[in-house]
Amino acid sequence: MTHSRLSHLLRLVLSRPRGSGIVHWLHSFSLYVLTGFAAVAAHYALMYVMLRAGLVPVAASAVGFGAGALTRFILAYAHIFTPSAGVHLAGMRFVVAIGAQLAANSALLGALTNAGVEVWPAQVATTILLTFGNYLVYRWWVFR
Repeated sequence: MTHSRLSHLLRLVLSRPRGSGIVHWLHSFSLYVLTGFAAVAAHYALMYVMLRAGLVPVAASAVGFGAGALTRFILAYAHIFTPSAGVHLAGMRFVVAIGAQLAANSALLGALTNAGVEVWPAQVATTILLTFGNYLVYRWWVFR
């Protein structure tokens, strides 16, 4: 594959989804998951630093969650969804949604670690389980 073809393909895949129907939903969700890796990287990197600094797992995860949330908002607003309201309203809605997600993340992580699951497998499972609900909240409310 030539460099120009690869560049074109990357621009197409990483462009904001347009249109409607199942192809739009698949493109949007795929891009949400792809950019989610950047948000997860920010979350886990800061969580790791906080764990090394002596914070307990749920608190360390909550601090890392903030870095991931900021990364998620920027990428979702700019590249995934087509907000019908301005950044201020989307930002306020995002704060409400992120608060609920933080509570869910902390509760699920706490439950899993209290049940004996090691911290990192518990955090990965929590992240995966929350991904689908988070996407729908963002699509149907935060960035509509």
